[in-house]
Amino acid sequence: MEAYKVIEIKKSVFESNDREAEKLRAELKAEKTFLVNLMSSPGSGKTTTLRGIIGRLQQEMRIGVMEADIDSDVDAKTIAETGVRAIQLHTGGMCHLDAEMTRQGLEGLGTGDIDLAILENVGNLVCPAEFDTGAAKNMMILSVPEGDDKPLKYPLMFTVSDVVLINKMDTKSVFDFDDQAVQERILKLNPQAKIFFISAKTGEGMDAVCDWLRQQVRDWNA
Repeated sequence: MEAYKVIEIKKSVFESNDREAEKLRAELKAEKTFLVNLMSSPGSGKTTTLRGIIGRLQQEMRIGVMEADIDSDVDAKTIAETGVRAIQLHTGGMCHLDAEMTRQGLEGLGTGDIDLAILENVGNLVCPAEFDTGAAKNMMILSVPEGDDKPLKYPLMFTVSDVVLINKMDTKSVFDFDDQAVQERILKLNPQAKIFFISAKTGEGMDAVCDWLRQQVRDWNA
């Protein structure tokens, strides 16, 4: 009996998604919409970080947010309270978004008048890292309580992320977290990664993150 061709199917799925992602990225470049794919574990502070970014940038650029979750609209309501355009994406049980799902979300959001679009991906450190969404940059958040060993346990997430935010630095006195070790582990996987140590709660490091985003949007539109 012939074996199931799981490897071939998986490869085909990824190749098809990669083509769709490149196409979407080119379209967003043409319309000058900078898309960030934000990834992390549940509870890392994605939504709080996002609110901090929005509060610092919404007066100088038009921002739209897509909140992806298996089944909830809590985060979309929270982001909508900031005054920016926000929509909720239900994935129907899927633990990630791919390029086609992202395209559907962008169509629902409407990007013709959006300078900075942010996709808050489904919360986990495995599946979202495997699929190119068509974003200009991948951003991930690692919180101090999760531990400095996460780059060792989930290397792909840190390999595909252009920027890593180490969040909840205000809790560092409570947890055994080694700043230098986590930075070395990330850079060993991804020497080009930009790393920021932040606290979305206190605002520590958030201005530097927003300066980085401003420059990325300018470069995208150049």
